Amino acid sequence: MLQRVFNEINVSTGFVVLTVFLALYYWYRRPKNYPPGPRGIPFLGVLPFLGNYAERTMHKWSKKYGPVMSVRMGRQDWVFLGDHETIRQALVNQGNSFSGRPLIATLDQITEGHGIVLLDYGDWWKRQRSFGFSTLRGFGVGKRSMEDRITEEVAYLNDAIRSHDGKAFDIKSILSNAVSNNISSIVMGRRFEYDDEHSKEIMARLAMCFFLQILIFMPACVHLPYFSRVNKKLMEDVHVTRSKKYFGRLKVTARNNRRTQSLHTTKTTTENFIDAFLGEQNAENGTDAFTDKQLLHYVRDLFFAGSETSTTLRWTLLCLIHHPEQEKLRKEIFEVLGQEKIPAVDNKAYMPYTCAFMQEVYRYRTLAPFGVAHMTNEDVNLNGYSIPNGTTIYVNLWAVHNNPDVWDEPNKFKPERHLDDKGNFVQSNHVIPFSVGPRHCLGEQLARMEIFIYLVSLVQKFEFLPDPDATELPDIENGSYGPICAPKPFKMVAREV
Repeated sequence: MLQRVFNEINVSTGFVVLTVFLALYYWYRRPKNYPPGPRGIPFLGVLPFLGNYAERTMHKWSKKYGPVMSVRMGRQDWVFLGDHETIRQALVNQGNSFSGRPLIATLDQITEGHGIVLLDYGDWWKRQRSFGFSTLRGFGVGKRSMEDRITEEVAYLNDAIRSHDGKAFDIKSILSNAVSNNISSIVMGRRFEYDDEHSKEIMARLAMCFFLQILIFMPACVHLPYFSRVNKKLMEDVHVTRSKKYFGRLKVTARNNRRTQSLHTTKTTTENFIDAFLGEQNAENGTDAFTDKQLLHYVRDLFFAGSETSTTLRWTLLCLIHHPEQEKLRKEIFEVLGQEKIPAVDNKAYMPYTCAFMQEVYRYRTLAPFGVAHMTNEDVNLNGYSIPNGTTIYVNLWAVHNNPDVWDEPNKFKPERHLDDKGNFVQSNHVIPFSVGPRHCLGEQLARMEIFIYLVSLVQKFEFLPDPDATELPDIENGSYGPICAPKPFKMVAREV
């Protein structure tokens, strides 16, 4: 009897051991010639070990495993690229092979395979990208006409700042409104007052869908109580923006503005992005790709991506508050423009320190530490490693901007590092906040133009100081953690000069 029990125990134990062995073997195995990297623990992978700032953790791991590193995220293997040369080899030299977008369930339920930012690489994406570039150029992005729209908004922004009468305030909403108005002028052909309820609704509805960052990495969390409630609210907003009533309001706003403008001109040109899209929709060759659903998601992407320029501007103001460069910056601005002349992009050629300051902000506070996820479209070879088709790829832009082999004391804010011995500005291809390759940011030119004009205009008119009631300066070393690195909430004083 005892012998029978012992035999059964041995069989059961052997079965458990075999099951555990097979599970661990399956978990830790890699495809042949696959990049090395940490595997973490079964089911969760490295997720419990990422910390608050995953880009820093990944950078630390890449020192051990190399610039091409596989990382087990949940149950999937993702590949992270950790230095400038490797990123350029992949996204530029093999750009067509690395330009896909992975299917992320949480975001797919929002985008429905439409838009531009998360649209997978292919003929449809190329068609939408080409339309976006040509349309934005037509509205003056990178040209003087767009400068005029931005400088017009500067006057409203300055008035909003002055309304605080030198008292401490949080500039976040003001900057968001100003930058969103630049996008509105392109998308709908008009700007909104900063307290306009219609504008607030549009911004909230179009942008909210991208805040559930945890669900990107762990889709199964959507079934947990807290995340299921938030996801339900998210999808309610998504359904509102898909409704004919809501979508119709966007088109009516654009068309009404076009009619208003046509009263003052004899031109028959298209006045806004929506109008241009509808024109393409009505064309014989535009009916398959240029649908109302595609327009809605395209507009959402433009607002979401374009509005993040305000986050870069808030980092810029924090840098001004923390460092003595503000007076040096203002001195150069006064020498070139005085106190009244409106800034223009052409002034950059005569303002090397201002350009150096901007480039250092891009480097020092990387807005999107990992950019947007890529996916391989075919089997590829990178740095001697074999990466299969369909692999999710992330690039660590933060690591590029903080590489001690390139940057002396990378953890310090030093605009002078971007000037040569004669004080001339040196453009660096190691500062890539908008990424590189075919999928680099569609609105890069607009963002660079906005940041230059807003920075010069603000420093020309105001001195920015810390909140006198705060016990310490706002945190500049650390921001919010996640795909977007934003400053923690802070107040400041804007004193007219």
